[in-house]
Amino acid sequence: MKFLDLARVHIRSGGGGAGCVSFRREKFIEYGGPDGGDGGRGGDVWAEAVEGLNTLIDFRYQQHFFAKSGQHGMGSQMTGKSGDDIVLKVPVGTEILEEDEETAIADLTEQGQRVLLARGGNGGWGNLHFKTSTNRAPRKANPGQPGVERTIWLRLKLIADAGLVGLPNAGKSTFLATVSNARPKIADYPFTTLHPNLGVVGVDGREFVMADIPGLIEGASEGRGIGDRFLGHVERCAVLLHLVDGTSEDVASDARTILTELDAYSPVLMSKPRITALNKIDALDDETISERRAALEAELGETVHLMSSVARQGVTEVLRALWTKIAPTRQIRDDEPDAPWQP
Repeated sequence: MKFLDLARVHIRSGGGGAGCVSFRREKFIEYGGPDGGDGGRGGDVWAEAVEGLNTLIDFRYQQHFFAKSGQHGMGSQMTGKSGDDIVLKVPVGTEILEEDEETAIADLTEQGQRVLLARGGNGGWGNLHFKTSTNRAPRKANPGQPGVERTIWLRLKLIADAGLVGLPNAGKSTFLATVSNARPKIADYPFTTLHPNLGVVGVDGREFVMADIPGLIEGASEGRGIGDRFLGHVERCAVLLHLVDGTSEDVASDARTILTELDAYSPVLMSKPRITALNKIDALDDETISERRAALEAELGETVHLMSSVARQGVTEVLRALWTKIAPTRQIRDDEPDAPWQP
């Protein structure tokens, strides 16, 4: 199944049915009076976050969603049938935006959340409603209200506790494969990862979700490479794991490149808690490890963990460091009272 995290959708709610102009005609009942029924209400268009979806691929093959219009009113005071609603089922973590791709309509972050995207038109009144003491045979009825038509964007941001960032070939996919059951493609060339991957990670009896996105390169915020397209998937993370390739000749410059691109993309990402790890230490001698770790700590001003995903060195310590940042957010989430979704 292909991964798709952005889709443009055209929606239209149903129009209301027209009211009916009718008069009661029955044997032995003279001047039966008006009995035109009301038109039915048009169907609404809803969006609902459901379990089991992790891509918007369904909206590549169908972009138009039109709800049914209400049925017209009929004689004998019969109201027309209301139109059926349409529900767009989207993955948890989907943002719904206006056509300008900037104005947010809703953010569906929990299973079962629903938001009304387009309300159906009300049905028109039949001539029965216009009967008065001075107008006993009205020949007037209202047309139904038209439906609402609009274009929206669906943008998926994966729900994860920790996010992996780094240059291409920093070892992000290898790390995810080592600590979880995820099986991302791994190869010795840049941009092996073409779409985000999720894995469930366990440490000390605790579990959390980790997201791996394609690698970033210098100029990513200006459109170079593909990693900037997926940075939104780590915006929801509680902590970022910044992997630096220990075999690089200038680890400090590599780390600064990533931080510069994060800051250019969004100050929110730059302000997130961050754990930095020097990866691939199994390919280095002790002296080189010490030199590059010192250079990295001097550049970043923070403690740098040593790790090798292949040799499984230092992996548990890194996972424990990640959990110390994730645990407080889990507590906040557990303490929040359940409340109905308000668009």
